[in-house]
Amino acid sequence: MSSPLMILVAGPYRSGTNDDPTLIAANVRAMTETALALFRAGHLPVLGEWFALPLIEHAGSRAVGDAVFNEIFHPIARRLVAKCDGCLRIGGASTGADEMVALARQAGKAVYFDLAELPPALPGKLQS
Repeated sequence: MSSPLMILVAGPYRSGTNDDPTLIAANVRAMTETALALFRAGHLPVLGEWFALPLIEHAGSRAVGDAVFNEIFHPIARRLVAKCDGCLRIGGASTGADEMVALARQAGKAVYFDLAELPPALPGKLQS
């Protein structure tokens, strides 16, 4: 058993969607479902989207992939990787998610590809 870990969930956001909002939402839902499972396992999940999307909207982005979106979206995730204990890679092809895995590895952080690979968290710690 370990102390709870802060884990960045990295998966496809735009990849394979042709920027279709319904498909993007499905990708976010998959990452959020994984985050919930991480939380229930005693860990602290984070998604770059949770931080980036409100800022992107507030900064006046008009479309996925515009200059404002690109200014914020991946840089937020890169900064999160630096703060997290590890990265959990889910889903299919994604250049951005693969970059988060590479950054985590470069920083000597744990990289997981399945929830079952994470160590169980100590009960009662940071779960309130």
